Amino acid sequence: MRTMWTAALVLALGGTAAQAQGVAKKPADAAKAAPSPDELPEEAKTIYALGLSVGKDLSLFALTPEELQVLQRGIADGISGTPSSIEPKDYAPKIQAFAKSRQAQAGEAALARAAKEPGAVKLPSGVIYREVSAGTGKSPRATDTVKVHYEGRLVDGTVFDTSAKRGIPVEFPLNGVIPCWTQGVAKMKVGGKAKLTCPGATAYGERPPPGSRIPPNAVLIFDVELVDIPGDTSKP
Repeated sequence: MRTMWTAALVLALGGTAAQAQGVAKKPADAAKAAPSPDELPEEAKTIYALGLSVGKDLSLFALTPEELQVLQRGIADGISGTPSSIEPKDYAPKIQAFAKSRQAQAGEAALARAAKEPGAVKLPSGVIYREVSAGTGKSPRATDTVKVHYEGRLVDGTVFDTSAKRGIPVEFPLNGVIPCWTQGVAKMKVGGKAKLTCPGATAYGERPPPGSRIPPNAVLIFDVELVDIPGDTSKP
């Protein structure tokens, strides 16, 4: 199983063991060896999908092209059994620390970009609120129940949840969700849409939902539409 995942990772990174070890190919041969995913046989598409999944898991490392080459070399050496003085298990703590560091850098960069967007407002908690389209209804109070449509993304663009797939808006008490939502949605009006960029501490912190692809302390981005405030007695 470990070998299969490693091979898939090489495919996902666009390299092979031979390429990573410096075996050159003629441009024409390279083009023939790299058909588009849609042109692959069905079994090869399955392998490609496996590699794509692994590649997405690696996206949090935000590797540079130079770092990607080093990674490919390590994969190739592992596949070929090339002796190395580096023992992967000895580097496990460093790999974890490296992942956390790169995730934090990517999160800070996303927050900085969001803060520079036209109309963006940085709340005291660090949440970046940007109105996309203004609503014409009321703004909810913290104790209100709200009905919303939303899409949640990681900073690399991966969608981890969306109400659109379910086809119905989500209803919840505004004071019963993550702080980013409590603070951001409270600034909206019914019918309006907004983008919320949430620092990890205002999202799920160290404990993301079980089974989700959200890393601990991840900066999250939500597109939110405030559909209604059910039970609002002030409505006509």
